Amino acid sequence: MASFDIGKLDDVIHGRVRLGVMAYLAEVEVADFTELKTLLDVTQGNLSVHLRKLEEAEYVSIDKSFIDRKPLTRVRMTDKGRSAFAAYLAAIAKLVGDR
Repeated sequence: MASFDIGKLDDVIHGRVRLGVMAYLAEVEVADFTELKTLLDVTQGNLSVHLRKLEEAEYVSIDKSFIDRKPLTRVRMTDKGRSAFAAYLAAIAKLVGDR
C-alpha cells in the first residue's frame, strides 16, 4: 500500500466541524455564524474555536458588523482555503482509491 499516506491530510480541515464549515462554504460562498451553528449543530463557543483555527490558517475570512444593533458575523472561504480544501479532497480520494 505505497499510496497510503495519512500524513497528506490537512489537520486544520480534518476535524468534523472544520470540515463541515469548509464543505458548506465551498458550496455557498458566504455564511453567517448562526447559519453555520445551526447547520453543524454545535454550540456558539465550539464554532468560535473552530472558526478561529480556520482563520489563523487563512482558510476563511471573518467579517463582523451590526444590523439594527445586532451583531452579524459572516464567514467566507479564502483562495488559500479553496486550494487547501481541494488538496484535502484529493488526499482523501487517494486514500480511499477505487474501493
